[in-house]
Amino acid sequence: MPGKILVLGATGTIGSHLVPDLVARGEAVRAASRTGAAVAGAEGVRFDLTAPETWDAAFEGADRVFVIAPTGTVDPLATLGPVVERAAARGLKIVLMTAMGVDASDEIPYRKVELALIRSGARHVIVRPTWFADNFHTFWSAGVKAGVIALPAGEGRTAFIDTRDIAASIAGALTTDRFDGRAIDLTGPKSLTYTEAAAILSRVAGRTIAYRATTDEAFVAMLTGAGVSPAYAAFLAAIFHPVREGWADRVTDGVERLSGRPPRSLEAYAADHAAAFRA
Repeated sequence: MPGKILVLGATGTIGSHLVPDLVARGEAVRAASRTGAAVAGAEGVRFDLTAPETWDAAFEGADRVFVIAPTGTVDPLATLGPVVERAAARGLKIVLMTAMGVDASDEIPYRKVELALIRSGARHVIVRPTWFADNFHTFWSAGVKAGVIALPAGEGRTAFIDTRDIAASIAGALTTDRFDGRAIDLTGPKSLTYTEAAAILSRVAGRTIAYRATTDEAFVAMLTGAGVSPAYAAFLAAIFHPVREGWADRVTDGVERLSGRPPRSLEAYAADHAAAFRA
């Protein structure tokens, strides 16, 4: 009989979709968070990345685990490396989420986590999503509300992906062994510039939402002014470089392979979150 699936970050952007998806599939799910609260029909368990003494109890009885770094992480290897090592030692299958493009260099921080997982010998799947469509109603919401999204993306194109599709893909990786040992890039169905994305949001909002290309320096200043740490603000600015260079202009079939259905378009995402854009 299969063991439980441990979902780290169960209350986060991905976990809040992943847990109910797995529960709906009939899986026994253990939802890990710092509070240990039950989530969406899943058993709650306390798991604190900064408190290794909480890990073993969370791993007990699980045979699969989803691993993700919290928002704001600037050294993912230091944060996730020990978790990967502990999970691998216990024989768990590990599904790790990083980001599309991290395999460009073994010196990229998230690539170092991938390599640590591969070296561990654990059964694993790596999922690498591109930029989230959901950023428009979360991280970029202030700009959306003000009518101007200012980002250092230049005129680069991105196949924005809905986080619900990321979660469905991860669920697929956790509930079958067909993808074990693979790293799979996840994107939406169409590559768009931020100008084109803003036009889609404008149609849903019934008002003009524009995109303005800005500099890294201005972007970092905006984030730090909003309370983001300078280190994480610089990290976020740096990962827009591949967008400007055109390296994010890719569409893959990863979502359909893992989830069994095509990814949502940005138009579908925007329609489902229309209230956020009309505010």
